Amino acid sequence: MSGATDILIVGSGAAGLTAALNLADRFRITVLAKGGLDEGATAWAQGGIAAVLEEGDTFEQHIEDTMIAGAGLNDRGVVEMVVERAPAAIHRLEELGVPFATEGNALHLTREGGHSHRRIVHVADATGWAVQEALLRAATAHPNITLVPDQVAIDLATSRHEERYSGAGHVWGVYAVDRTTGRVNLHTARATILATGGAGRTYLFSTAPRGATGDGIAMAWRAGARVSNMEFMQFHPTCLYNLEVKNFLITEAVRGEGGRLLNPKTGHRYMPDIDPRAELAPRDIVARANDAEIKRDGLDYVHLDISHQPPAFIHEHFPNIQEKLLGLGIDITKEPIPVVPAQHYTCGGIVVDRDGRTDLPGLYAAGECTQSGLHGANRLASNSLLECFVFGEAAAKHIAAHWDTLPPVPTIRPWDESRVADSDEEVVIKQNWTEIRRFMWNYVGIVRTTKRLQRAASRIRLMTEEVADYYGNFRVTPDLIELRNLLQTADLIVRSALHRHESRGLHYTLDYPETSPVAVDTVLVP
Repeated sequence: MSGATDILIVGSGAAGLTAALNLADRFRITVLAKGGLDEGATAWAQGGIAAVLEEGDTFEQHIEDTMIAGAGLNDRGVVEMVVERAPAAIHRLEELGVPFATEGNALHLTREGGHSHRRIVHVADATGWAVQEALLRAATAHPNITLVPDQVAIDLATSRHEERYSGAGHVWGVYAVDRTTGRVNLHTARATILATGGAGRTYLFSTAPRGATGDGIAMAWRAGARVSNMEFMQFHPTCLYNLEVKNFLITEAVRGEGGRLLNPKTGHRYMPDIDPRAELAPRDIVARANDAEIKRDGLDYVHLDISHQPPAFIHEHFPNIQEKLLGLGIDITKEPIPVVPAQHYTCGGIVVDRDGRTDLPGLYAAGECTQSGLHGANRLASNSLLECFVFGEAAAKHIAAHWDTLPPVPTIRPWDESRVADSDEEVVIKQNWTEIRRFMWNYVGIVRTTKRLQRAASRIRLMTEEVADYYGNFRVTPDLIELRNLLQTADLIVRSALHRHESRGLHYTLDYPETSPVAVDTVLVP
């Protein structure tokens, strides 16, 4: 189902659907989802959304907490904009029917690491699911929004794809392969918004959904947009260690409500030795501590223990986690949870301004695929969904306000499949995928060295040739598209990490342990 629309949105999570709902009263919107409409990262967000809603809390303090977590690399103006728009974003979600937890007449607020106040609104421990459901319900009900699942975007359609070739760099939509038919469709629009999420699946252990393969970042880069701060990969300190169940996150709120980290061999609680904030230190510090404990003692995991809290308290705060773990034979009211750090959030991405504009005319981006200046060198807990709402709306407002200046779509050439054959070796894709995720975990993980990064870079060079050759000769499949994007994203991460000769926030290297006096973004130019 190829087709023209007014505005094309790639991604059906919080950022994409927020933009769609803000534009749909005036324009025809098409939203492409890579898989099912609710399979993105939004639905997985357990924690909540940060906003200043409590007596005694101020915008200034939320801004300060964000800047401190970001290790001085945030754009203060952007942080102010997002924090100040947060309460209104929460109010709109309530109007859409998100059933936030309440206490008396007010919203119940929880606290997470790095926050100086309780300011996280939540729906028990499954906020993202409730938000995704409410946004999807509203989008499905809107006559001007067309939701198209199972469209795996390959590349942006740009001026280079016009019938009359041009180097102007304008973006006119995307080419995407339809999972059900295997055919490549061209989706065109006067404005395109990338809301494709992060690149977590570049790593072996990740809390990100399977589709988080950096697609938007890689496509924007190939089309000529700058990418920034890709070395800042956030690792969540506590992902369930279980060989059957991959990527089950144990929310930070477990530590916020009294959970303690213990060495399973000795039973020692080690966080107070490392940081005065103990388990409530920012995520990079806790993740490094867990990593160090595991590496030093040759452990598979560390223990997170909340069993000292009353069972009723645990059940009320963490019903989903309790139920899930009971099914795996772990009773969290009586015993600790085995956890490991895992890749959790991509702080870098496509360079955007405060209106969500990229470097390319006609192309906007919002959410985890972007580097907006909000997160700096480390994202503060529960600022991520917030960024999706604020930038999804900002991009929508800018498109609406400047609609008359957006030129109509010229004739774009269809996808050319005349020179390719069906793949004869799917095993090549599987092998490369596994290899990328393993060397990224081992060489470009929580603690880095120049030597490890160079090893990763040489692997990437070899694989890039192999994948380019494969891509040139065989028909595109969803797995091949994702592999190509994973490799491109891995390359951007490693190049950025080699470029930064200091340790700051999430980028920690043994060769440059000091933090430079001046904070500078890493900006890669294609």
